Amino acid sequence: MNPPASLALRTTLTPTTPVLRAAVASLWRPEGLRQRYPRYLAAMHTLVRASVPLLERTAARCAELEGPAARRLAAYCVRHAEEERGHDLWLLDDLAAAGARPDAVPHPFAVALAGAQYYRTEHEHPVTLLGYIAVLEGNAPGPRLADRLAATTGLPEGAFRTLRAHAELDGGHVDDLYHVLDELPLTPALRTAVSVSALHTANLLTRLFLSLAAADPGGQP
Repeated sequence: MNPPASLALRTTLTPTTPVLRAAVASLWRPEGLRQRYPRYLAAMHTLVRASVPLLERTAARCAELEGPAARRLAAYCVRHAEEERGHDLWLLDDLAAAGARPDAVPHPFAVALAGAQYYRTEHEHPVTLLGYIAVLEGNAPGPRLADRLAATTGLPEGAFRTLRAHAELDGGHVDDLYHVLDELPLTPALRTAVSVSALHTANLLTRLFLSLAAADPGGQP
C-alpha cells in the first residue's frame, strides 16, 4: 500500500532541508543584514505578486479538466488565492518602511520560481502547484525571526509586517495543503510530478537565498 501523498512528499523533501536551512542562516547572518533585508523584501515582492494570479490560473486550468480531483483542487486554489490576496501590497509597505523600493528588474530566481509553475500548470498538470506551495509555506519564517531582525537592523517595526504575518499563517496553510493532497486520487505519475515540482522549487529557493546572502551593498550578486 502506498503511503499518504503528504508523507511521501515530506520524505522526498527531507534531504533538501539542511541545504535550504544553511542558505537561510547565511541570509540572516548579522553582518550587512540592514542592507540585505530590503533586498529580501524586494525579491519576495517579485515572488508574492505572482501568487494570486498563479492560483487563479491553476483553478481555471482545473476547470478544463474532468473529475472530482480537478474540482477539489480548483476549490483549494480559489480559497487559497483569497488567503493570499493583498500580501504583495504588504511587502510594498514593508519596503517603504525600510526606505527601499521594489526591484526595477525582478530577481531572476524569483522569476524562475513563479515562471516554472506557470509552465507546469499549462503544460504538465495543475496539481504540480502543490509541490511549489509545500516548499514555500513549509519553510515559513519562525515566530521570533522578526524580533531578531528588527533588533539587529534597527529598522522600524513597519518593515516586518509580512514576516510576522507569514510566521503566524503559513503553518496552518501548509497543513491545509497536505490535507488536500491526501484527499486527491493521484496516479503514481502525478505524485511524481508533484515531487519533481517541489524539488525544483527547493533548489531555486535555496539559490535565491544564497544569491541574496552573497549580494554586495549595491545589490549585485
